[in-house]
Amino acid sequence: MAEIARQRWSAERYAETAHFVPALGAPVLEMLAPSPGEHILDLGCGDGVLTEKIVATGATVIAVDAGPDMVAAARARGIDARVMDGQKLTFSGEFDAVFSNAALHWMRDQQAVLAGVHRALRPGGRFVAEMGGHNNTAAIIVALSAVLARRGLGAHRLNPWYFPSAEAYRKKLEQAHFTVEEIAIIPRPTTLPTGIEAWLDTFAEDFLGPLPQPDRSRARAEVADLLRPVLMDETGTWIADYVRLRFRATRAE
Repeated sequence: MAEIARQRWSAERYAETAHFVPALGAPVLEMLAPSPGEHILDLGCGDGVLTEKIVATGATVIAVDAGPDMVAAARARGIDARVMDGQKLTFSGEFDAVFSNAALHWMRDQQAVLAGVHRALRPGGRFVAEMGGHNNTAAIIVALSAVLARRGLGAHRLNPWYFPSAEAYRKKLEQAHFTVEEIAIIPRPTTLPTGIEAWLDTFAEDFLGPLPQPDRSRARAEVADLLRPVLMDETGTWIADYVRLRFRATRAE
């Protein structure tokens, strides 16, 4: 289960269908409160939209992401971005802070992630992040499970995501020698401007990828049919059942 998700990241598709992800990252950026001259690691930088905002504060930022296309998009913004698996960070005592938005839940080996973040931070350095929390996209996962079960596939086995409760993740952070200053589950219904099927194309490749190509679009449509009465409002707008986990912790001695 520790392998990185099979999801293939397209910067162009991400910018088109998932631009709300960095746009909704403002609160976690405020919690980071970067200062001029600080050295900050952006873990799972995506296309660099939020990273640019950290750079604009005068901090020196290194950004890493497992998706080469995303790293290329971040580099095109002038960011020092590198292809790196967040479960295999190679830094040692280099950063005043590690920042992450909407990326940690794609990394199944959390012990390796937290050990790498701890190692990357200077003593007393802070780890500020937001990720999917317990019950994030629960309705979507149930619908995917039902549609895949009709085809003899187990969604649980294919699920690339890790959505912990606040208490579960607090324990993980403490076991990894962090002092947790703030951690909370935040329900955040999220409008999907391009609809649920485009969202599934962008984020659910691990679920739908095993299906033969002709059946994939049928399965996607079936998922949408199941979700329409639950996630579509009376104006025809899709609103996903997002739940976020946001925290600030510091590296303990």
